[in-house]
Amino acid sequence: MPHLRRRRLLAAAALAPVTGLAPASHAKASSSTSAAPQRLVVAAFPMVDQIIKSALPAWQKAQGGIEVEVISRQYDDHHTAMTTALSSSSGAHLPDVMALETMYMGRFSLGAGLQSLSLAPYQAESLREQFVPFAFEQARNRDGAVVALPTDIGPGSLFYRHDLLQRAGLNIKDLCESWESYVQAGVQLKARTGAYLFAHARYLKDIVLFASTPAGQSIYFDAQGKPSITSPHFQRAFQLAQQSRQLGLDAIVDTWRNDWSEHLRRGRLATELSGAWMAGQMANSVAPATKGLWRVSQLPGQSFAGWGGTYYSIPRRSDPAKKALAWSLIQYLTLNRDLQLQGFKGQDAFPALLSAHEDPFFDEPVEFLGGQKARQLWREAARRIPARPLHRQNKFAEEVVNGELDNVLIYGKPIPQALADAQALLVHRASR
Repeated sequence: MPHLRRRRLLAAAALAPVTGLAPASHAKASSSTSAAPQRLVVAAFPMVDQIIKSALPAWQKAQGGIEVEVISRQYDDHHTAMTTALSSSSGAHLPDVMALETMYMGRFSLGAGLQSLSLAPYQAESLREQFVPFAFEQARNRDGAVVALPTDIGPGSLFYRHDLLQRAGLNIKDLCESWESYVQAGVQLKARTGAYLFAHARYLKDIVLFASTPAGQSIYFDAQGKPSITSPHFQRAFQLAQQSRQLGLDAIVDTWRNDWSEHLRRGRLATELSGAWMAGQMANSVAPATKGLWRVSQLPGQSFAGWGGTYYSIPRRSDPAKKALAWSLIQYLTLNRDLQLQGFKGQDAFPALLSAHEDPFFDEPVEFLGGQKARQLWREAARRIPARPLHRQNKFAEEVVNGELDNVLIYGKPIPQALADAQALLVHRASR
């Protein structure tokens, strides 16, 4: 879901398009021997690449003479390049370590391109209890084997303007009792403050779908891998999105666009449904002047969902002689508590490693959020997000469903017909 991931949204501003295989970083460890050092290639995308670079010196020193090349591309360019490399017959351009964002995990994990990490010599199953449960479970292939380790997640929450709720005579309970009460409270909020409830009805549809899909079930596909678009929770998500549009509650702006930023800065958006990392984005670049006006709560209806996240994997056909080193680096990047905290403090990368959650940093007030101890709330959410299996066609299914939602919102297409048409298209695609 576009609004449930952050790397794609943030990458565009962080890095210009990159072509070819020119590395963004070339870090070398010193070696006291005259022999050429071993060399690892790590493929990543913005923000993740910075975390990797900051971790490399200590790891390289411990390994002694390891040369590491970090190839960084924009979010979409990176995943396209990795798809091409994995499908190449030669495997000549495969990196030794590959970073993947959650939205793409289904496409990669359910293919045959990633190394199984469950069995010897990796034994990743023994690490399960060290990670947030949903993040670890989403890294399994169709045979149930672990093919990647999580490093960061985006526990979701409802960001809300405390001052606007006060002006409207509302409290956070009015918004959070259910998704229906969230929309109804938005009517009063809009009437008394003029502010929109949220940016776009599509994002409400996204999170209602995600939050209402039962644990253990894919959003768009059933247990047999068949499209499941006409279910009651799809009807509910579409109805809530349609209702919010008819009531004029969404600003009809896309996140990370200039008009979205302006709405946030001017108090024209009363809430933002997003991951924990949004606090840092608003504080540092998007709307710093609104410091102290925002608060966070759990999502309406005690829903729990994740907004993006990052995994590290090893391509199955990468150089076998380097896989032990690649696994060593992945373990260092994911299991080092101090490194996980460093990424959280510096890049808003909420740790997937459970031991990092016990650090006193989680009990400190967040100044941008009026001194609220928001990290405690995000920590609770992280542990309660249900594990839902990914599907390799999730991205295509999302595009189909979004297209039909546009038909409902813009052209008034009946919801049952829109969902039936989306179902038919996905069934047709699956039969090809």
